[in-house]
Amino acid sequence: MKLKIILSSFALATVLFAAETNSDNPAKPAADVQILRGKYLVENVALCAECHTPKTDKGDYDRTQWLAGNLLDFKPDHPMPFAAVAPPIAGMPGFTDEQALKFLETGIDLTGKRAMSPMPPYRFNHDDALAVLAYLRSLKR
Repeated sequence: MKLKIILSSFALATVLFAAETNSDNPAKPAADVQILRGKYLVENVALCAECHTPKTDKGDYDRTQWLAGNLLDFKPDHPMPFAAVAPPIAGMPGFTDEQALKFLETGIDLTGKRAMSPMPPYRFNHDDALAVLAYLRSLKR
């Protein structure tokens, strides 16, 4: 029953997001709507900035370094494979569109392996992966 409620809530949030992104300009180009959807997913669902954006001395995100990569200031309690650095994802440097979509949809990185912890094992559906990629590409540095 909980799953049904969660899925219904997600469906409602998706409809509301779509209505919100189109409410100010129903003729907004599809690419703009896709970028806005990707921004929503990156910033509010996947929370990519938590690792991929440095923070200021006050603990706020450094917006001048948005998703530009970051040295992680935490480590696991026990020995395990763990990335000490969250790489830059603004612009998705080093990835072709095909490689980036494969990563976002499967979690398989450029080496053919699962991304190392602490990267969560995201598995976006194809439309969401396209939206995330569109947003990240829009952030080219």
